[in-house]
Amino acid sequence: MGDKPLKVIGLAGEYRSSSKSGMLVNLALKIAKEQGADVEFWDLADRPLPLVGEEGCWTNPNVKAFQSLLEESDAFFLSSPEYHGTMSGVMKNTMDWMYDKHVGGKVFGLMSTLGGVTNANTLNHMRISLRWLHGWPVPEQLAIGHVKEAFDEEGSLVDEELHQRLSKLVSSVLSAAKKLR
Repeated sequence: MGDKPLKVIGLAGEYRSSSKSGMLVNLALKIAKEQGADVEFWDLADRPLPLVGEEGCWTNPNVKAFQSLLEESDAFFLSSPEYHGTMSGVMKNTMDWMYDKHVGGKVFGLMSTLGGVTNANTLNHMRISLRWLHGWPVPEQLAIGHVKEAFDEEGSLVDEELHQRLSKLVSSVLSAAKKLR
């Protein structure tokens, strides 16, 4: 088990991998892959999750696949845009499909994107939800304010300090996941 790479899943609180939250999660996954992790981005555009409680949701094949993937995984990167002071409805619905039997005792790295000034509201709300799921968010976190100017044409962070913070977040997640596995 010690030689098996960590399986790390990226989840964004928006429907496109090209969204700012999708870009941020994919940057984290790229760094994790460079450090030897087996990574996967769950793309809600390709595999949407129904709203919890809607007709037929409990037997939806995407839900079953999502929950199986959660169970197989060691760690997760989550990024949500901040809407009205909290995580997006898309992120909340994604988290609502997680149960402690899927993610309890597993490690999370949390990130958020904001159109305006950076704050930690969304990150704190995601932490509260994960605590109820018995997940272990690492202390490091990253909020990217003024997100429309944060990425270059290649999808990299313009600010080197933010990139370094992202790298530290990724390293912390991988380190903690190895310890908890």
